[in-house]
Amino acid sequence: MARGGINKAVVQQARQVLIARGEYPSIDAVRIELGNTGSKTTIHRYLKELEGVKPAALQGQAALSEPLSKLVAQLAAQVQEEADAQVLAAEAAFSEEREQLQAQLQVAQQALAAAHQQQQIQAAALAAESERLTTTQNTLQAEQLRSASLNQSLGELQLRLADKDEQVKSLEDKHKHARDALEHYRTASREQREQEQRRHEAQLQQLQVELRQLQQGMIVKQDELTRLHRDNERLLGEHRQATSECKVQNELLEQRDAQIQGLRTILAQAQGASDEMRRQLQGLEQALEDKRALYGEQGRQLQHLQEELLKRDEALKAYRDAER
Repeated sequence: MARGGINKAVVQQARQVLIARGEYPSIDAVRIELGNTGSKTTIHRYLKELEGVKPAALQGQAALSEPLSKLVAQLAAQVQEEADAQVLAAEAAFSEEREQLQAQLQVAQQALAAAHQQQQIQAAALAAESERLTTTQNTLQAEQLRSASLNQSLGELQLRLADKDEQVKSLEDKHKHARDALEHYRTASREQREQEQRRHEAQLQQLQVELRQLQQGMIVKQDELTRLHRDNERLLGEHRQATSECKVQNELLEQRDAQIQGLRTILAQAQGASDEMRRQLQGLEQALEDKRALYGEQGRQLQHLQEELLKRDEALKAYRDAER
């Protein structure tokens, strides 16, 4: 940033100091001499104004003819103007290579300073022009090499871009396969749950029907047992009233007792079957609870897959944003 004291007089003083040391008064050299202060644009404008004034050394030089002196002065002014323009353009377009260009510019500035000194002291202007031309050609070759390097870097970047495109396409394919697999898993799990539910409901209905049938049979057997008890009581009353028929009634009673025992056996078997059906029903209920737990686990797995899919969506989005 330019300080308040930078003006044409200060720039002229710095320029004369550089010339006295045998250095070319370029924009950067003048700015360094001023303590790295002052705008380059301002320094360039002042230098152009100062270049418009003919140096005293050239005014007092009598060794060269006036046309040759004018030619040398014009060439020197043109060289300085082209070099300054080239420096400004290089600084604007290639800021990342500033150090290299400044080194090249320093070489060119030193060559131009030597050319100016030789023009002021000797009459070998053409030799100095040849030296400047050689330096310019070297700079051109360096620029061509740098251009080739930039083209090579551009090719490598294009290859990397193509590789990134392939990676993005691969990620998109994997993402699609994951979605398809998740959808297939959802469909298969839903169908399996529906089948298990239908099979369990059918088994439960069948067991309920069999249980109702057993309960109805138990009711019938209990009615028969009650009726037999009543008959037994009636027969006992008749036995008290008709002792003469005791043997006949005893035989009948034994037959009745045998029937009752058989009915009791049937009732016990029915109760055992009923208990077995209850145990089977409990086993089916436990199996149903296990199925529900399994469905819950499958639901958690499905939730985990959905979360993983969401994470992949976010990673893919972040990757695409990073590529942009």
